[in-house]
Amino acid sequence: MSLLVTGAVAVAAGGTVLLANPRAAVADPIEDCTTTTGAIVAVDFGHWGGGVVRGCDADPSTGMNLLHKAGFTTAGTEHDGPAFICRLGTGSFNGGTQYPTPAEEPCTTTPQATAYWSYWIASPGQQIWSYSQFGAATQKPKPGEVEAWVYGGTDVGGTSGAPSFTPDSVRARNTGPSPSASPSASPTATSSPTGPARTGDPAAAAAWLAARLVDGDHMENWAFEGPDYPRTAQTAIALAAAGTQDPALRKVLAFLRAHTDAYLYPDGPAGKPDSGAAALLALVAESTEGDPRSFGGRDLLAALTDHVCAGPGENGKCTAAGDFYGASSPWAQAWAVVALRRAGVTPPASALARFAVLQCADGGMAGSMIVAGGYCESDPGSTSLAVLALRGVADQESTAKKAAEQLAASQQADGSYAPYAGAPGDTGSTAHAAQALLAVGQGARQSAAKAWIAARQGEDGGVRPDEATPDADPAATEQAVLALTGTDLGTVRHNPDGATTPPAGRTPDPARGSAYLTDRARLIDGHYYEAFPAFADFGLTIDGAFALAATGTDDTALRGIVDFLDRQGKDANDRTVNDWTAIGTEYAGGGSIGKEALLAEVVGRDPRAFGGHDLIAALAAVTCAKADDSTGCAGAGNYTWATSVFSQALGIMAQLRAGDTANAAAPIAYLTSLQHADGSWPSLIPATGDSDVDSTAMAVMALALVPGDEAAAAVDKGVAWIAGRQLADGGFPGAAGDSTNSAALAVQGMTLRRSAHGAGIAKALDFLAGQQNDDGGFNVASEGQRGSDVRASTQVLGGATGVSFGTLRRDLGGTPTPTPTATGTATPTATATATATVTPTATATATVTQTATPTPTATQTATPTGTGTPSPTATPTATATQTTSGSPTASGAPVLPGTSVRPADVAPVADGIDEPVRGGVGAPVVAIPVQVGSSAVRGGGLASTGTETLVLTGAAGLLTALGAAAVLVARRRTGTAPGRHR
Repeated sequence: MSLLVTGAVAVAAGGTVLLANPRAAVADPIEDCTTTTGAIVAVDFGHWGGGVVRGCDADPSTGMNLLHKAGFTTAGTEHDGPAFICRLGTGSFNGGTQYPTPAEEPCTTTPQATAYWSYWIASPGQQIWSYSQFGAATQKPKPGEVEAWVYGGTDVGGTSGAPSFTPDSVRARNTGPSPSASPSASPTATSSPTGPARTGDPAAAAAWLAARLVDGDHMENWAFEGPDYPRTAQTAIALAAAGTQDPALRKVLAFLRAHTDAYLYPDGPAGKPDSGAAALLALVAESTEGDPRSFGGRDLLAALTDHVCAGPGENGKCTAAGDFYGASSPWAQAWAVVALRRAGVTPPASALARFAVLQCADGGMAGSMIVAGGYCESDPGSTSLAVLALRGVADQESTAKKAAEQLAASQQADGSYAPYAGAPGDTGSTAHAAQALLAVGQGARQSAAKAWIAARQGEDGGVRPDEATPDADPAATEQAVLALTGTDLGTVRHNPDGATTPPAGRTPDPARGSAYLTDRARLIDGHYYEAFPAFADFGLTIDGAFALAATGTDDTALRGIVDFLDRQGKDANDRTVNDWTAIGTEYAGGGSIGKEALLAEVVGRDPRAFGGHDLIAALAAVTCAKADDSTGCAGAGNYTWATSVFSQALGIMAQLRAGDTANAAAPIAYLTSLQHADGSWPSLIPATGDSDVDSTAMAVMALALVPGDEAAAAVDKGVAWIAGRQLADGGFPGAAGDSTNSAALAVQGMTLRRSAHGAGIAKALDFLAGQQNDDGGFNVASEGQRGSDVRASTQVLGGATGVSFGTLRRDLGGTPTPTPTATGTATPTATATATATVTPTATATATVTQTATPTPTATQTATPTGTGTPSPTATPTATATQTTSGSPTASGAPVLPGTSVRPADVAPVADGIDEPVRGGVGAPVVAIPVQVGSSAVRGGGLASTGTETLVLTGAAGLLTALGAAAVLVARRRTGTAPGRHR
């Protein structure tokens, strides 16, 4: 008897139990197998003077059935039964004689390793053969897979005797329907206009988990006595994700702290720490806003970084170099990387490189800690966790991208994921995949997976592990909670102490604030806010969506905004979000594109297919190679027409959240270069030497997504600077004075280092609550004009949650089918005639008549407005007359709300958003409807619209005549006061 008792010679447990019919079956036609459906098997009869014979099984279930349905016959051994293939034959060679013949091999017992049928696999896309570690009766062929049988000799590792022909030489050539087609149609077929009908109830699932805690503080397992520490740790993370079971979560945390050593040191306190334990406990600490460097008296991060395997060995605790000590699966390896990255620690290079070995040819990750050349079969759980671990890691973009693509391609038609080929979908695999899909912007696929999970949830809140199992399961329910809440191991953040012990003082009321924002008098048709009548303010509209996403108070209104933008809805002047971003034109605004992409990511949609465009590719395309004022580039890495730190940060967050790390490197370097020695950032680009709370908060939120100690140190300095700017009443200085907008952004920034700034955060929230009015909206500042302001309210509501724009998520259940609409030309041009009357009184009237022409003129080219939009677009002639009131300055122009009177030679600065207009003498000309005056919201003044103030130069300080027409000239903003530029 040979020692060859594993791998291709796996023996059925039942000995001689018949596992497959050894007789020839009616073969499926070879053309029934395609590159993406069915499986091909090739048998090499060369040892007996024959050739390679191919066959097809259009719907294979096992490797054994693949052989039979492809037209081959098999025979086993007397000892092992038919499950061990000892002979093979086919009707196309020697009349169906099975080989080896009885004279060569009696097939009584297991053949010698020097002469037997060895079994080889090549997954879809794999260019080399892998020796199968499973018998044909248990191997599950994947769609598009090719298998081979070769007679000869090899050892259990398959180090020799591989097929002499390549996988591609025997693959199916005809193409067929892709099994990776978007499954959204099926799982969401019952969806209503407001989203999928089945979204699941994470709160009920969390309650079900809490009810299963033994003694109210830990999980146990029927398979062994005592606490199940891994299950308990993952239950803690699930309870944190739900945020609804804080008393139970506090007990679980106390239990884990008290038993840290028992879990961390399975071999006793003199042994080495187990990496899986260290990683999960670190993730528990990070998910609950604790300190992984001091949890249960242990530095869990050091337990990981100080114990990385140099090579195989150590009593089986190291499979290969780069393993975290004791990592028994790719899951533990990924947990460790996620935990380190969350803490701002750069994972060891060897640990990251290990994933390249674990990656199978199809892009998925193996389910075990294989070594190079080992049999690799993709596991959806391992693949999902690897995506979460590696996305955004320098030098790992290719590995992460391949894994994400394989994950998307392996989703089943019903939205689920199978643990292995041929198996039905299961909750654990699907829930892991849903977390990774959302992280990489695959919103439609994530929504389909989530709907499938929701269908497994019972009335008691628990989630079943699969369709066939009647009872709920803790492991399935834990992962389901993360999927249903739209979070993952890298983003869960909930302090159970904060829920029951709120910080001293008041906090803003999100429900009343949201009602103010969604009032029909402000949110036009439920879709957008206006810059001025008939013109949508797309930047402010996205701000409103961010606020609604952060508070989670009105998903219907949020979905209305998102669908309007995604479907390229038009305002009353036929302008879409694409006119605002100027995407595809020479005036594309990097900050605007980044802001739109970030919204798509926040709500779980695909930024690579949002609003009819690939926004991530567009960001890469508008990254400057060098300084060039004609393209709005202040330097290499700046985005075109991104003239503020706000805009630069928005683009970076969008790229990093999409996993486009390589293209984000230059923008990150440019943003980092703008940081002052004291930790602050300036407001404008190019920098004017000022330091701004708002911009510093945005910068640290962006850099918090960047791995490595350098970025973490920059965030530390930035957050410390922000905290030092807090005023006595809890507010923060901004362009409008003691600003609510700045205070809200400061809360978001300080929350990145909550443990050090909890008191300052509480004080800021109290300040913000004091600025909330009876209508639910917020004042711009604590002094000056009172009254609710839409822009201030959007920032306060979102900022008060403390959730960074870099991690904000509110899943809306997938992307609708966009309805394309006509867009402007790549280089829109227009002529305009403008007349204006300015008096030294507080009333100003401006009348602008626009006539769009399809022919470029010699004197005019569209240029970005404050929101980066070539304006006007090709629209019918229109006349707009606006009359507002305001306080005149020395030159007769009214003072904008939130600004102070400046000397006549300094441009006034509005507390607006998005990129300030670049330009100056000789700059491109913009013709836009102009409203001069002051009105917080109701009058629609510029300060409340988000457009940058246009400095009108020429006679009377307002108009410059070019040729026979009077046109408005936009000059680069030169004010030095900090302000908002989103």
